[in-house]
Formats: sequence, structure tokens, C-alpha cells
Amino acid sequence: MLKEEIQKDLKTSMFARDEVRTSTLRLLLSSLKNYEIEKGLNYEANDEDVLTIVSREIKRRKEAIESYRNADREEAAAKEEQELKILESYQPEQMGEAEVRKLVGEAISQTGATTLSDMGKVMGALMPKVKGKADGQMISAIVREKLSK
Repeated sequence: MLKEEIQKDLKTSMFARDEVRTSTLRLLLSSLKNYEIEKGLNYEANDEDVLTIVSREIKRRKEAIESYRNADREEAAAKEEQELKILESYQPEQMGEAEVRKLVGEAISQTGATTLSDMGKVMGALMPKVKGKADGQMISAIVREKLSK
């Protein structure tokens, strides 16, 4: 399981005295634990849950990097980028834009969507196929582009 791999990597980083990796993995495991607590008594996160949390943490890092850059805080942005790379190593291989465009086209024809107001239906059909494998903003932009034609 992915959670066990993260725990093992945390121990390794602690022995190696890799402070950035250790703090990033501790934060990730903390987020996972909070997720399990929210789900209820004795809930154990599966790999899909772990990928959801990893994606959420990646999104937070990207937003923080942008904020730090806008505030001319390059040192803080650099630290966030290091954390981002660590978190991205736990994601499956990311889909390319061409592959996402193909899946978007399939989802549009499958749902019979024709206008931007049908975007929710398309996203609902598409997200289970691409969850954790592609950037949500890119997916949304492609769907919006195809539906506005």
C-alpha cells in the first residue's frame, strides 16, 4: 500500500537526516490521519484515498509557490517547490495533454454534452478516469474549450 511506502520513506529520511523530506512526509501522514479520523472509527485509508490527499497537498504547494512569488519571497517558494517534488513522486505517471483531450472527447460524446452548462456532467464522467493522473485545471480548461466551440 502507498501509505506504508510513505511511512517507510519517512523512516529512511529521518535516518538520512533529510529535514525537508522528513517534514513533508510527516505533514502528508498527518493529513492522511486527519482524513481517516473524518471518515470514522477504525477507517484505514486505501491507495485511492492516499492519492486524493497527495493531490490536495500538491495543489496547496502550487498555490503557496504562486503566493510566495507574488510577494517576492523566493526562499519560501523554493522550499515549497522542494516539497512539491517530493509529493509528486507519490503520484502515478501524469497523462499528457493529448491523452486528456482524447478522454474529454469521449466523455463529451458519452454524456451528450453540447454547451458549457453541461460541464458538470462531463467532469463527473471524466474525473474517475483521470483522478490523480492529470492536473484538474488543465482538464477543466480543455473541457471548457471543447464545449464552447
